[in-house]
Amino acid sequence: MVESVWDYPRPPLAEPSDRLIEIDFDGETIVATRDSIRILETSHPPVYYLPVSAFAPGVLRPSDPGTFCEFKGSASYFDVVGDGRIEAAAAWGYPRPASGYESLAGRVALYPARMDACRVDGESVMAQEGDFYGGWITSDISGPFKGAPGTLGW
Repeated sequence: MVESVWDYPRPPLAEPSDRLIEIDFDGETIVATRDSIRILETSHPPVYYLPVSAFAPGVLRPSDPGTFCEFKGSASYFDVVGDGRIEAAAAWGYPRPASGYESLAGRVALYPARMDACRVDGESVMAQEGDFYGGWITSDISGPFKGAPGTLGW
């Protein structure tokens, strides 16, 4: 079944998922888990939030920037660290999420464009365009998607 991002709600829905999420970075698989929360929001591909405990030790390092989401609250960022590579502020989470999003506590999401590869049930993910949103596009998700040039006003 194909999901249209235009059928997703606003405010966003936090939905548990047991799909296999795998992320490769700096030549290593840094996380493989079936424990995720999908955030589904109108015009956006899903964003997967994964347990911090599922990541390889030392991969996530707290970073300086922070942002605020009108729905989820204040976000903290993490650098993703490999043996020979660092992606600054490539992951984020909500340590004290707003009401309705408590399931995001202790979890982080990553920008798929900044990883070597991200997979959902073995399928390679296409990254949502733009450098602000972190959506994961698979063959069962249809757009158009917010994030490309000219779409910020949607």
